[in-house]
Order: sequence, then C-alpha cells, then structure tokens
Amino acid sequence: MAPLKRRVVLVPYPFQGHLTPMLQLAALLHRRGFSITVAHTRFNSPTTSNYPQFAFAALSDGLEGRDMSFYNALNVISEMNANCQASFREHLLHVLEEEGEELVCVIYDNIMKFVDVVADSLNLPTIVLRTTAAAFMHSHLALFDLAAHKRIPLPECELELPVPNLHPLRYNDLPLHPTREIPESVQEFLESYMNIRSSAAVIWNTVEALDEWPLQQLQRQWPVPFFTIGPLHKMAPPLPTSLIEEDTMCLSWLDKRAPGSVIYVSLGSMAIIDEDELCEMARGLARSEQPFLWVVRTSLLNGSDAIASLPGDFGDVVRGRGLVVEWAPQRKVLEHPAVGGFFTHCGWNSTLESLCEGVPMICRPCFADQLVNARYLTHVWGVGVELGSVVEKGVEEAVRMLMKSDCGREMRERAAGMKLEIERCMGRGGSSSESLDHLLEFVDSL
Repeated sequence: MAPLKRRVVLVPYPFQGHLTPMLQLAALLHRRGFSITVAHTRFNSPTTSNYPQFAFAALSDGLEGRDMSFYNALNVISEMNANCQASFREHLLHVLEEEGEELVCVIYDNIMKFVDVVADSLNLPTIVLRTTAAAFMHSHLALFDLAAHKRIPLPECELELPVPNLHPLRYNDLPLHPTREIPESVQEFLESYMNIRSSAAVIWNTVEALDEWPLQQLQRQWPVPFFTIGPLHKMAPPLPTSLIEEDTMCLSWLDKRAPGSVIYVSLGSMAIIDEDELCEMARGLARSEQPFLWVVRTSLLNGSDAIASLPGDFGDVVRGRGLVVEWAPQRKVLEHPAVGGFFTHCGWNSTLESLCEGVPMICRPCFADQLVNARYLTHVWGVGVELGSVVEKGVEEAVRMLMKSDCGREMRERAAGMKLEIERCMGRGGSSSESLDHLLEFVDSL
C-alpha cells in the first residue's frame, strides 16, 4: 500500500505583509515533503498559476464591493471571519474524505479566527503563524496594562516616557496611541489577536538573535512550543509573492549606479500619506543630491493619483539621478550592490529583507508594528535613522546623514554585522535552522 500523502492546509490573512510569509512557509514545507493546500479569500487571492506545486481553495468571503482600506480593517476582518467559516469547513471535510491523504494540521494567521473554530470542531490540530516580530506582540501587553489601570487616555506629556519593562519602547511607540480612548471593538480585536486559542504551537517569522527577550516573555503567556524559523524569505526557496505587478526595469537602472550610492524609498503596500508629505518627500529627495529609486504607488494618496501629484518640476530637477516606479521587486532591489540605504515604513517583511542584505534604514513608520520595529532599528540595533514628522529638510538631512556621513558609515558596518549574524542563525546549527527541524518533528508527531 502506498504511503498516505501528508497534507497541511495554510490560511493567510489576505494582505501583502501577511500573505507573503505564509506562501514562503508553504514553499518551505513543500520542499520538506508535505502536500500543501492554501485556503484563501477571493479578495487579494494569490495568482495560483505561480504555484503549480500547491493546491488552492477559494473561500467565500463576501467582501466584493467593500471598503478594503486600512481604516475599515476591523469591519473587514469581522465580515471575513463570519463569511469564510462555512466554505472553509466544507473544504476541510472534502480533504478529510480524500483517499490516500492525511490532513496533518492547519496553519493559519491568527486574524483568521474562524479557522480555529472549524478545526477544533473537526478535531484537527492548528498552528498559528505570527508574521510580525515578537517585540510587536509583546508591546500589546503594555496597552492592556494601561487599560486595566484606567490610565487611558494618557497625557501627551507622558508619550516620550519609557514603558516600564519594555525597553526600548516609549508610550509613543505602542501599536495604538494611548492618548485616546480605545474603542471597545478595537480592544476586543486586540485581545483576540493576542489569544492563540486552542492552537498547538506558534511559528514565528523572526530570528532568535533579534527577538530573544520578547520571545521569552511571550513564552510565559503562551505555554506552547515556539518555532522561530525566520527570515522566511531566505529560509524558503524563492517564489513570486507580490500582489502588485513589479517593474523589473528598475534593476537595469540600478546596474548603471555606483556601489552603495542609491537610496531606495518605499512605504509598503498599504500606507497612505497626504499630498503635502508626498511633496515634502519629493523636495527632500531632490535637495539631497543623492541617487534614488522611489516606489510611488498610485494608491499612496487617499483618493488621488500619487505620481500625478508630484511637484510639476520634480522630473526635471532629478532627471538622470532619480527613478520613480509604481512598484519594485523589493528583495532584488535590496540585494543590488548599488543600494546603500532604504527609506522605509518599517513593516516587518521590509525590515527583515533590509537586515538580511546589510542595508541600513531611514525609518518613517505609519501604523501598527512599524512603530515598534522603527524603535528597535534606531535604538537597539543601531541601523536606522529616526525620522519624525516628515518635512523637506528632515528628509534631505536624513538621506545625507545615512548615505554620506561617518554616522551612516558606522550604521552600514553594524548592518553588515547583523547580516552575518542572521546568516549564522540560518546556517547549520543556527537557531532558525534547528527550529525548523524541531517544527518538522513536531508536525510529524501531531
């Protein structure tokens, strides 16, 4: 009798920063012999033809025509969890009835809480994939503590104070601004997000050397096995994961630039800024006199075309020195020898991708985990330049400091050292490599 196929079902949250590491985890497990199904929403569904090695199941999410902006995220999450449950249950029942198959477990993003409800009703083990740093998850405990002691709203004058037992974070770096009351719906979401429910383990897209103390603290909260197998984009075989079409011509443009001379600018796939900030960034980049590659998504501005909103003389001023594209193949850009710095929103995927290539950063966090990541980059790892309220002079000075000053050179040296440390963690006997082996043993034991 032929051995049973061992299948793992993975359920991502359908936004770029969450979908990318889940697909990378799928590729990693597939390479280690597991059959893979990705159960996904119809909204932001992956291009299935890019992954012939996986099976896919589209879930009925009921999101067509909904406002999918960050500002409506809680409503979207609530609807998604209500609408996907029935079709997900139907899919799992179908897999369980397949001859020659053994459904080993379900790995899911914890925002998709319907997964645990369905899996638990079918006696299937689940594992949570955390797509952020442990430091970000740990920072939620400070918010809960403030709420429990009725210290919200916090006075503005206390925002710069350090959070007790949460070095290096200030109250200003927490995921939500504690100067405003936290709505009950948000409080409930955060508590749900921090709850791993009945899951058997937690997989982290992080590196133990970066996140050791927060991991230790969270292990006390969640007494289940932790597997730190990041950075997933390096641990897994390469595969396309972008939901937006990439402009690969920018790589040829980079080929013509001097080593370490280009500042790469991207605020990720979801950030929204206003037109004043866009113009201030443009003028700051122009005045820096530094070569730059700038990703300006059409949706970077709320309600208007960002590229069309750049200052009228911008193209003439930076001609031959700057390139603006709608989207770039970021990992390849950061690997390119011409890139010497990254002006970033500090999303966790972007942070890991930059650290893995030894590229220091200018930090312009927008929301959520980006605030925590930026604080670690600037005040723990020493590879980031802090950028407060973005004004023309601030951008110009930050770019010059990172790319031209002795301080910037020292940051590049520290970033190169962090790259080597991450590579050691991924290598034989390293923490990420060993954690992956332990994860595979754990999944085999379920």
